[in-house]
Amino acid sequence: GVQQVGAVGSEDGCVPKNMLKIILPVASQRMQGVLLLVFSKFFHLPFLRGVQTQSTRTGLGGYWCCAGRAGRAGVPGGMYLLCLLFCCISAATSRCHPNHYCIINHVVFWFGDLNFRIDDYDIHVVKSAIENNKLPLLWERDQLNMAKNSESILDGFLEGPLNFPPTYKFDVGTHTYDTSAKKRKPAWTDRILWRLRSTGSPVPSHSAALQRGLTSWLGGATRVTQHYYHSHMGFTVSDHKPVSALFSLHFPFKVNLPLVHLEVEKEWTKVSDATARFTIISGFQRSSWDWVGLYKVGFKHYKDYAAYVWAKSDHSTQVGHSVQV
Repeated sequence: GVQQVGAVGSEDGCVPKNMLKIILPVASQRMQGVLLLVFSKFFHLPFLRGVQTQSTRTGLGGYWCCAGRAGRAGVPGGMYLLCLLFCCISAATSRCHPNHYCIINHVVFWFGDLNFRIDDYDIHVVKSAIENNKLPLLWERDQLNMAKNSESILDGFLEGPLNFPPTYKFDVGTHTYDTSAKKRKPAWTDRILWRLRSTGSPVPSHSAALQRGLTSWLGGATRVTQHYYHSHMGFTVSDHKPVSALFSLHFPFKVNLPLVHLEVEKEWTKVSDATARFTIISGFQRSSWDWVGLYKVGFKHYKDYAAYVWAKSDHSTQVGHSVQV
């Protein structure tokens, strides 16, 4: 998720070209200068189903606060729901309610400019703590950390340790905290949270990573592990410094067979040869919007098909039976 994106911002401009050789854009949602992008490695594509995006405008005319979300990933034996919720919230907005968007999802990542500030301490105390590397002093008065004790909407949400300086507010083009007439206090406004929906199953208490708050579990089989959480203080194009995190998601499902098996009986030498057959496995939910696409080797986007044909389902289509298109 990125904010303050220019008019020509796109997924191609946000990812190095060498990375586009191994990953594909699967979803995007844009609202003014806020852009949410979701990419996938090629080998994950067969397991992505029902990807949806949605945006919500709040505030003055919808321009002060916005939220975009994207999900979901599906596998045989059940649908695993994943929600990516990206928010840009104004300081005047008292709360953002991720449950309104993601209450049914198994895993929720909530991130963006959440605009939480540091209470009580004046700007001189905050800057002194930063300069002397006494960040734990500021953690205690961080609005998000304090809200976890009083706001039910934050129940279950985890965050890695803030072992980096506050990422806001800087003079643009510099590494200097705000020197304008407003002299805003530095704060960790840019955050990355995650939550697993509880199933009531016992949580393994022996995990050292769990005790540090870096790993969370769902039913003892699915887990989210955060490998790092840091800021990129070298950037100067904004009054914010970017924040990133790396996670591993371990799912309890094991997939041995593709959801759909495609067969081409012979080489196509003329238009009339251009037929293929597909077979679906048990548990696959058909839709009247299903289609089969023809792609060139090395395609970069799911919309880069050379041709496609609808694979509409009907009452005669049965699991395990092949269908010709």
